[in-house]
Amino acid sequence: MTTQINVSRFPSPVGPLSLATVEDKLVHLDFDGNEERMHTLQARRFRHPQWRERPQSAPRAITEWLEAYFAGELRPLPWEQIRLTGTDFQQCVWQGLTGIPAGEHRSYSALAETLGNPRAVRAVARANALNPVAILIPCHRVIGANGTLTGYAGGLERKAWLLDHEAKNLKLV
Repeated sequence: MTTQINVSRFPSPVGPLSLATVEDKLVHLDFDGNEERMHTLQARRFRHPQWRERPQSAPRAITEWLEAYFAGELRPLPWEQIRLTGTDFQQCVWQGLTGIPAGEHRSYSALAETLGNPRAVRAVARANALNPVAILIPCHRVIGANGTLTGYAGGLERKAWLLDHEAKNLKLV
């Protein structure tokens, strides 16, 4: 069975974002230039994906959330518009990421401890790297144990920008 995946673009201060939807639910949000990553991750989730550029195919609640985020407002995530597919462990890690407040960060080991599995640092890092919806699920808020910025699919410059933006500009609404 083929799965139709529609892709639209969203302009942002950190460069264009690619938003992929299946049946009107967001399944992937990534930075332009990461199409190979998006295709690889979604090919694991959907059999025979068929990709189509379709402007304005992203759910309005998602684009409104992104507009507010980049304008400095932090709103509750529109979970009903997001379709996450992953293992139970990945889902647990992704949920844990949403518990890191904007403007703050955690190390991989601190996140593993928070999730009740302090020895799972590498597994937490791997699940973090497989996060299919960048920014919405804030994998950028995880840093190295020594406080340095470490791996980010969008690049360390974007990670630094997002952390700085959140620390200086975001206000809960």
